Amino acid sequence: MRPEVPAMTADARVVAIHVAAAKGTPPRSLERVAATAGIGLGGDRYAAGQGTFSLPGEERGRGRDLTLVEAEEIERLANDFGIELAPGETRRNVTTRGVRLNDLVGHRFRVGDIECEGVRLCEPCTYLESVTGKPLREPLRHRAGLRADILVGGTMAVGDPIVDLGPAPERGPGGPLLEAPGTPTPDVAHP
Repeated sequence: MRPEVPAMTADARVVAIHVAAAKGTPPRSLERVAATAGIGLGGDRYAAGQGTFSLPGEERGRGRDLTLVEAEEIERLANDFGIELAPGETRRNVTTRGVRLNDLVGHRFRVGDIECEGVRLCEPCTYLESVTGKPLREPLRHRAGLRADILVGGTMAVGDPIVDLGPAPERGPGGPLLEAPGTPTPDVAHP
């Protein structure tokens, strides 16, 4: 079992950045990336509306701008289940260390000079299992990362700190779907 990690350590940071140009293409590693509010990361399929689960005319604000995953969970997957994932194989944009991402659902946080809002968990799905060829759904259930909206664009780099800015203000109708950590989601969760 993974030792309990505090919600956010003083050295919470970005350890890897990945983008994939088109659906189904392998993610590529970046040292630095530009992020646009309400759109996503430069060079990523979801920013271009070309992700596997992008829908024509899809409204923004549902956590498609940025996905994050904890390095500690990738390590736990290898240690506890013998399932090794190569860098970027989770298909999440940002790999973090020193922060429990589930605790950022409903919070604003800063990564480098980008400000984000944690919208919902990024649950593993059958698509992720099919691309990796690995049984990930059960061992990563409620541990596969976070979906976030980018509220203030800027630049993010490997090594940048992650800072919790506290609970996000309530949104009115049409705002992001906020789900509490641990809230079950259907098997069609989007990578």
